[in-house]
Amino acid sequence: MALIPQRIHSVRLATMVGEGYGLIDDGVVVFDAEQIIYAGAAADEPSHLRSIASMDGKGGLVTPGLIDCHTHLVWAGSRADEFAKRLHGVSYADIAAQGGGIAATVRATRAASEKQLIAATLPRLQALLREGVTTVEIKSGYGLSLEHERKQLRAARTLAAQLPVSVRTTLLAAHAVPPEFKDNADGYIDTVVEQIIPQLANEGLADAVDAFCESVGFSTAQTERVFQVAQQAGLPVKLHAEQLSNQHGSALAARYQALSCDHLEYLDEAGVQAMAAAGTVAVLLPGAFYFLRETKQPPVDLLREHGVPIAVSTDANPGTSPILSLQLMLQMAATMFRLTPEECLRGVTVNAAKALGLTDRGQLKPGLRADICLWNIDDPASLTYQFGTNPLVACWYQGERR
Repeated sequence: MALIPQRIHSVRLATMVGEGYGLIDDGVVVFDAEQIIYAGAAADEPSHLRSIASMDGKGGLVTPGLIDCHTHLVWAGSRADEFAKRLHGVSYADIAAQGGGIAATVRATRAASEKQLIAATLPRLQALLREGVTTVEIKSGYGLSLEHERKQLRAARTLAAQLPVSVRTTLLAAHAVPPEFKDNADGYIDTVVEQIIPQLANEGLADAVDAFCESVGFSTAQTERVFQVAQQAGLPVKLHAEQLSNQHGSALAARYQALSCDHLEYLDEAGVQAMAAAGTVAVLLPGAFYFLRETKQPPVDLLREHGVPIAVSTDANPGTSPILSLQLMLQMAATMFRLTPEECLRGVTVNAAKALGLTDRGQLKPGLRADICLWNIDDPASLTYQFGTNPLVACWYQGERR
């Protein structure tokens, strides 16, 4: 990458430093391929930076690059037929009994080659990039065996090498019980902790480990076994928690210093307090809430009261959130969960970075990565207010315009 500094002037900066947007009017941002050099008011800009070749931002808004911190982007097949069946009155239980649900995605993902998975995922990832996403988390969890979980994670790593985006991979082998372990969840967890996590951690394919702790997923005891082995492998943990019922998974995750707990519709105050004490981020997923027509909302007021950072993500997946627009999630989080516009934008920048354990991005601040978006708006609330149009003018990934 070229190290020639670049400069954008005549812009409003949403730095995300401090509280709210961290707004700076009549701002300037200067950066190279390694980092942001200056982000602040034009009047305070060091004189030696003013001679750098500059782009006129024409009064637009500059934000950090957006971060989608919870996705399941790598999968094969489609569940559109199941969606249609449900709308015709077929129950989810009946669809599952017919071999549908996650089992259908597992079959399709296992049958696909790594090359086919990459080809299927590429347009999904490109859709996120078009809306200003510069970092994305991709989970496995549709392979449910060493061979096929490896294949999913390898596909995610390959995509990161092909596109100008940072991909963080999360091993979600404890997503569901595969068909070969039917009625033997403990036996499958044995495989996860004895083979899958140690092997894929040793191969360097995972940046974190996740699990689905739920009445229809895995118990807290089974989840804790996953966390213990992840910890031994030196990998941080995350958790799908309290989505459909309160299993007290968030409190368990907090004991293991989890980076995030995600969904959280049934989270109670004890769980919130545990997350606050551990510094664990609450990742809200309005796309799944919407798509499943849920009515139980996450306890946003409790999260605010106890100072738990809130992130927002697409949860892009084939079964419960087939949505590839992080900008739409901003609008949904505001409309359905009553997040403020400031909370929404922090949820896809600085707090999303925290949810991935990243301290080098998510803010416009000297020394951080030069992942930067320029928008054809002057009010950051516009990113939450409207969707269906894309106001992105330009996006720089590690200092290079893409």
